[in-house]
Amino acid sequence: MKLLLVEDKAGMRDMLTRALSREGYQVAAHADAEAAITALANLRFDLVLTDLKLPGQDGLAVLKAAKAAHPDLPVVLMTAHGSIEGAVQAMREGAADFITKPFDPDHLALVLSKASRTSRVMAENRVLRQTARHLAPPHIIGASPALREALERVERVAPGATSVLLTGESGTGKELFARLVHNRSPRRAAPFVAVNCAAIPTHLLESEFFGHEKGAFTGADQRRLGKFELAHGGTIFLDEIGDMDLTLQAKLLRVLQDGQVNRVGGEGGFSVDVRVVAATNQRLEEHIAHGRFREDLFYRLSAFPIRVPPLRERPGDIPALADHFVRRYAAELNRPVTGIAPAALAELTAYPWPGNIRELQNCVERAVILATDDTIRRVDFGVPAHPAAPEAGEPGIALDRPLHEVAADAQRRYESACIRRAMDLAGGNRTRAAEILQVSYKTLLTKLREYAIEPVNAEP
Repeated sequence: MKLLLVEDKAGMRDMLTRALSREGYQVAAHADAEAAITALANLRFDLVLTDLKLPGQDGLAVLKAAKAAHPDLPVVLMTAHGSIEGAVQAMREGAADFITKPFDPDHLALVLSKASRTSRVMAENRVLRQTARHLAPPHIIGASPALREALERVERVAPGATSVLLTGESGTGKELFARLVHNRSPRRAAPFVAVNCAAIPTHLLESEFFGHEKGAFTGADQRRLGKFELAHGGTIFLDEIGDMDLTLQAKLLRVLQDGQVNRVGGEGGFSVDVRVVAATNQRLEEHIAHGRFREDLFYRLSAFPIRVPPLRERPGDIPALADHFVRRYAAELNRPVTGIAPAALAELTAYPWPGNIRELQNCVERAVILATDDTIRRVDFGVPAHPAAPEAGEPGIALDRPLHEVAADAQRRYESACIRRAMDLAGGNRTRAAEILQVSYKTLLTKLREYAIEPVNAEP
């Protein structure tokens, strides 16, 4: 356990260094607050023991720097009898404990042990609260052979620390698989941190990954911890890894090789213990051939590849998935929907779902909103992929016209139905209807005119 000791008196500093070393601590001793604050900025410690009265800045400055660097870092202050009031103030500002001089070394060892133990429990509780929703196994639905094969590979790799590369089309549920790897591993109680490499501007990715120091660049008005540091002891999920800039790929490779992270603008690095699960919907081998992805990073990330199958390869799982989404959105949206009509379910099963599970999920959510009774019908889903005989009371689609015309008409019918349903749910209030549809008020007005929809009880 690494301990930062701050004591200005050389004799006392040497005595404490020897005593604490005998207790098993790796002691880094400094004579003033300035040196200690620099050490806190560049190194990781498990415990801080500092005198309250120091030349220049005092022990409170060390305390504040420690808490700014690592909120869970326990700080114990040493104080003389005349400075008890200052020690109490330090406790209010986050010190774990204080001890008055002179003290017995055995008593100091007990105080430090208690502070470390209490801080560790508090940190673990916070992590558990933050990651509670990840502790339960992710709900991966289906029993198709392609899905079972992917799940079996997860079970094999999860107990170790091997890097995993998830491949598959967009919307197949790669993040769910990443969470499953984490939840099946010994790291399950530690953080799971997800980063979408495609959603973060390239110039911000390095800071997002590794953090930055105050003043590292314009706008860096305070220190920020990076995703790797936040994931210490757990798993980091790098989604859309194929979109990562080549320069950052090199820095990521160094982290994977030596486990050392350097904050942007920082001096020196510190160790992190993180398992990496990456995902991509691209063919990284082609990126390598065209010089867009580092071959050495690819081999580091793809130690254990898992292919997540597209939904069209597991049509037998569609009914169970659709039923799951119906129950979920009926509860969330407070709708009386309980099921899907057989003809509509057959249509869902026959459709190739180019957007995979994400497309099915969105489709079912819209259908739950549009359904007029407790059963979702084909018309509630919009454009049928494989036209069949319409259900009773449903409009058919003429198949002797160009496909783009058929699709355009179906899209117009679908948009009109969505708007009418939203206006009905909103009681004619256009502002509320726009919120339900997640469009701008101006867009809704345009569509109301386009489809000649007259709002009921509309606001002026």
